[in-house]
Amino acid sequence: MEAVFSHLRGAIERGEYAVGDKLPSEAELCRTLEVSRPVLREALRALQTMGLTVSRTGKGTFVLASTVEDPTFGDYAASHLLEVRRHIEIPVAGYAALRRTPEDLDHLAHLLDRMERETDTTAWVAMDSLFHLALAEAAQNPVFRRIIEEIRDALARQSTFLNELGGRREQSNCEHRAILEALVDGSEQDAMEAMSHHLQVVETTLTDIVRPKRTDTPTEGRVEA
Repeated sequence: MEAVFSHLRGAIERGEYAVGDKLPSEAELCRTLEVSRPVLREALRALQTMGLTVSRTGKGTFVLASTVEDPTFGDYAASHLLEVRRHIEIPVAGYAALRRTPEDLDHLAHLLDRMERETDTTAWVAMDSLFHLALAEAAQNPVFRRIIEEIRDALARQSTFLNELGGRREQSNCEHRAILEALVDGSEQDAMEAMSHHLQVVETTLTDIVRPKRTDTPTEGRVEA
């Protein structure tokens, strides 16, 4: 999927498909790139998340922009999510370290154990959302939980995006483990620092996807994975 996404994104950014142009049909792209339809559709969804294309039911996919500005996850732009998460989830981690119950720790440990064994992206993303929601619950403040619930769908979409294009799952598991260890120790400072690091890596990965260092050259025909 990443190879197909990069190929189509490059074609759009080079002007091979201009703003307003309709992309070839899914069947034609599958034949040209020699990939399956599910892989192609994942790549097309990623292009839409990046704001490069728009899908019109019954009409096809059209180029919306030639450069990426700010990916959108559900109702929220990536930059807005990151800004809010710094102000919410870092203090949440600190409060959770001070207020967590044995039941909270057991629940978080169980989730993380399952996440570290999980290989399916969809299942992992669902547990990732639950992990962050459980942290808010451990902070013992219903307002924090309500905020995380509000952005939960956007967080899941962002998590899927980062996993598919940034290979984030294993590294994210390590970051979650550091947060949990700080909660077990009851260290407010360590928990806040661990969450801050987690969010910083999320931002760095997003930035690398949105503004990659160009080392490839244009190719035609089959996509090489």
